[in-house]
Amino acid sequence: MHVFGFATHVVLATLNKPQSDLSSHQKKIFKVHDHVAVAIAGLTADGRVLSRYRRSECINHSFVYESPLPVSRLVVHLADKAQVCTQRSWKRPYGVGLLVAGLDESGAHLYYYCPSGNYFEYQAFAIGSRSQAAKTYLERKFETFRNYKGEELIKDALFAIKETLQGEKLTSSICTVAVVGVDEPFHFVAPKMIHEVIDSMEVREEASAEQIDMQEDRSPDAAPMDI
Repeated sequence: MHVFGFATHVVLATLNKPQSDLSSHQKKIFKVHDHVAVAIAGLTADGRVLSRYRRSECINHSFVYESPLPVSRLVVHLADKAQVCTQRSWKRPYGVGLLVAGLDESGAHLYYYCPSGNYFEYQAFAIGSRSQAAKTYLERKFETFRNYKGEELIKDALFAIKETLQGEKLTSSICTVAVVGVDEPFHFVAPKMIHEVIDSMEVREEASAEQIDMQEDRSPDAAPMDI
């Protein structure tokens, strides 16, 4: 699962591969409020519990103060709740990692929450199985994302997911993408649009490969070694 966070938009992208051909995939992205969403990696049941807690916090804040709950304050509440579980002998830590994405008055934010109760803010991050390949891609490319908008971020999010597939084909049926940003409440990206983005990615890769081949053909032959 991969997230890109910048001044105006945050993109959540997850890989949803079912355990077998006869089963459906587990949902990994949950809407908390119009301005906040969360993606999970780990125990789905724990992720649902924490999602309901965050949803309740947002509703209560909106009712009392008539304004959206700031993303940073929501993450602090979540971390405090999780940290208590590490202090009690009759409780266990939540077995799930969370990526909290949201928008407030200070801009778009992305937070990574640990089961220990620690949390960190990132511009781009990836968690879950085989996430190291995605992290490598993000570290190499994230500085070029700063001026991107929603659709361009979606494309790079899917590129990061593709890095983790180890040769498997990326299709719209095995990934989920969601966006939240300025003047753009949280919503899931339609599978049709994901399919179109993947097609454009393949066209770009083919064009890059052809350009490399042409450059190799134009390069002069190496001079023979003097004997």
